[in-house]
Amino acid sequence: MLRRLGLVALLFVPVLAQEGVTGVFVTPVANAPFSAVVVVESTRSLPDGTTERFKTINNIARDSRGRIYNERRRLVPLSFTGTPGLLSSHVYDPETRISIFLNPFQHIARQTILKGPVPNWDEIPAPPAKVPVNAKTVDNGPRQEDLGTQVLDNLTIHGQRFTATVPASVSGADKPLVVTHEYWYSEDLHLNMIVKHHDPRTGDTTFTMKQVKRADPDAQLFQVPSDYKVVDETPPDR
Repeated sequence: MLRRLGLVALLFVPVLAQEGVTGVFVTPVANAPFSAVVVVESTRSLPDGTTERFKTINNIARDSRGRIYNERRRLVPLSFTGTPGLLSSHVYDPETRISIFLNPFQHIARQTILKGPVPNWDEIPAPPAKVPVNAKTVDNGPRQEDLGTQVLDNLTIHGQRFTATVPASVSGADKPLVVTHEYWYSEDLHLNMIVKHHDPRTGDTTFTMKQVKRADPDAQLFQVPSDYKVVDETPPDR
């Protein structure tokens, strides 16, 4: 996805709803099992000069078969000390191509069998090729910066930052706005372990993977609970 990241993707990042937010994208690749907690922190400045600060956590996992698990939990104030409530969870099996979204309120599992060509999952989340610091794309698009490497939870991660200027005619503001997106990618886990978004219109949001365990998670995590009703939403063939 990042290899094809363009100006439009940088300028129009979805606003975080206070109800919740999905964590990092987990690629369904085999032979790289792990489980982790994604810590989400969101800050937004309000017109009256005050600042809103929210946080949440999302549990994520992948087993040796490439099955993935992801969560969306409620955004809560920074002062909140409990565990944010679960809003939904997602399970995907690349072998069967079955995608399931679990609703914990209605106890419904909405199942879809994905069709079409199988994506090259191993390449989708990778950062773009290394470019010199402050280099610009040939089409005057976003500036790309190579941030080097660092170590997080005993894993080496490589950083890239994308910077774009939003013209006043597009942003709705009375001056151009600078938007940045930063990705720290782990070759070992095939995913971004840190993601940072900055947009003056929506604030700052950071996703950070923590408590990484490089072993197969409990297989029950990828199963539909027995008290859930499975609803098949796969579109019929035409």
